[in-house]
Amino acid sequence: MKKIKSKSDKISYYDAESDVFYVGLKKGDEEEFVEVAPGINIELDQKKEIIGIEFLNASKVFQPISRILKAKSPLQIQKFSLVS
Repeated sequence: MKKIKSKSDKISYYDAESDVFYVGLKKGDEEEFVEVAPGINIELDQKKEIIGIEFLNASKVFQPISRILKAKSPLQIQKFSLVS
């Protein structure tokens, strides 16, 4: 699994072999997970706090987004940024 470290402490992984993309929101051990949509799992710790999000079949999940990003210029993409 390829580890991607962002500017924050959050960690992301992509495993091309299993086609899983993981976004870690905070450190902790997974106690359980909740499937919030087909192929999208929210991982919870013992306190029921979210510690990560797992996307199964990631290439299919993100395919529509990648098409939009490829079609937009860098300035247009900045308008859609989730990070302020």
